[in-house]
Amino acid sequence: MVSVVCALTLGLVLLAAAGLKLAGGAGARAALATYGLTGRAAWVAWGGLIAVEAGLGVAVAAGLDAAAWAAALLMAGAATVQIGAILAGRSGAPCGCFGLRGRVGRASVGRALGLAAALALLPVLPRTEPSDTGWLAIGLGFALAGLAVLAVMVLALAREVGMLRLAVPQAGALEVAHEGPEIGARSALVAAFGPDLRARRLGLAVFTSEGCGLCRVLAPTIARFGAHPQVVLRTFDEVADADAWAAADVPGSPFAVALDADGTVLAKGTFNTGAQLESVLAAGERRRGAVRA
Repeated sequence: MVSVVCALTLGLVLLAAAGLKLAGGAGARAALATYGLTGRAAWVAWGGLIAVEAGLGVAVAAGLDAAAWAAALLMAGAATVQIGAILAGRSGAPCGCFGLRGRVGRASVGRALGLAAALALLPVLPRTEPSDTGWLAIGLGFALAGLAVLAVMVLALAREVGMLRLAVPQAGALEVAHEGPEIGARSALVAAFGPDLRARRLGLAVFTSEGCGLCRVLAPTIARFGAHPQVVLRTFDEVADADAWAAADVPGSPFAVALDADGTVLAKGTFNTGAQLESVLAAGERRRGAVRA
């Protein structure tokens, strides 16, 4: 059964190499320039390698000894041309072995030699046909391995998405003139904050409504802003606090207003995320500092 597992594994490696070359397209063809192949020669070599690796992958997985020997020679040839590229000073150039990310170097040469050795030893292993239970165990093993690879890919994708989100600047809250209280004006909302506002730096008035689904989703995030030691949070419902809504001339929910200790409006805006709500506080703090200066 060991020989069967090894044959299937090595066959899948060859199929993966062919599939990644095919998926790499122009980039995979361009990588062949590392070995002096460009233009039409690169097209021919690219297509030939895909066809040969795919065919050998299927044949090796089927247990054909001749295919294993042929694949071993192919991998040995790959190691040889990579050694030639290193000696020519092209170490670190794309190798095109498994898609676009591979680079020529000791690791790629060692990988090719390792595959060549494994493929050469495959026909030597005693091959016994697995029982039904054995095939079931093999199938489960490959399924679990596939799930592990999928989990790694999902984590890698999540990391890339996270890095992309960090690289993209987040838009702040939508602050529109003549919507809500005017910046720099004194607001009657200060009465709702009480003496706590005098002891802290900023007041944050958040306007919500019962029919606003986004308000319900953001409620836990909004509540966390109230835990900040330098922020006094007050929320105003469209129905229960209609007077506050009218006094602030709020255009809709969710809407936020940042106030100074004396009730001066420092920032305002419609927000859709916690980051945008934080931008209202950040703008208020910045303007507060400018006024104090």
